[in-house]
Amino acid sequence: MGEDDKGITGQTGLLQIGPEIASNHHHVNSITSMRTPLQKGEKMLLVTYSSWTQLVLPVLIALTGCVASYFIGFIEHYGWIAAVLGILYFLWKYYSWKVNIWVVTNYRVVDESGLISHYAKESPLDKINNVSYDMTPMGRLFNYGHVEIQTAAEVGATDYFNVNHPRRLKDTITAAQSEYKTLQTSIHAQQMAAAIQQAMPNAVQQGPAHNNAPAIAAELEKLFDLKQKGALSEEEYLRAKNRLIGH
Repeated sequence: MGEDDKGITGQTGLLQIGPEIASNHHHVNSITSMRTPLQKGEKMLLVTYSSWTQLVLPVLIALTGCVASYFIGFIEHYGWIAAVLGILYFLWKYYSWKVNIWVVTNYRVVDESGLISHYAKESPLDKINNVSYDMTPMGRLFNYGHVEIQTAAEVGATDYFNVNHPRRLKDTITAAQSEYKTLQTSIHAQQMAAAIQQAMPNAVQQGPAHNNAPAIAAELEKLFDLKQKGALSEEEYLRAKNRLIGH
């Protein structure tokens, strides 16, 4: 199943893919791309599927139908119907398996399924608190398992079952989170520097008694921490920040 775990290794964008992500994956092919539209600056890091063992039963049913058609009489006794039904069942299960994917990007984790209909659920990286996985003895033998993602949302946890290479999915999410937090910290530092630079001219004009740049930096740091903990929404954070820097 190594061929079915795809990833982007050489792309650059808003968030740089670290070597711990890039070293494990191959290029995402257009056939395996998710149907959920990517956001501006978003890159796919990993596309993975459910275990190939999910296809064992459909293959056996298709083979049984083909063998049965021979013994029944392929033409004279309409045995071909058994073969056609078995093959159609296999094709249905195979293409359903192909669209049942989990995608890790530099912004979120997306769970997609549905051959005719389309189901998609996403977990933003900054809302994920913990990622864990477990494997049964059979799962360890065939390299599949259960992945649980705990988020800050009211739902609490999202479960992915029969995931091919569950550790790879877990490690990719963890590495992407680390890169995402580094990016957010860098952006925040740039915003603080800009705010201090804007505050300094006013402080110089108003005299030493009004030199409040360090206080502004401290307040911005507190606001950022509150936003990271979920106590402030993005809109509340921006409104409070603009108030501090006088916008």
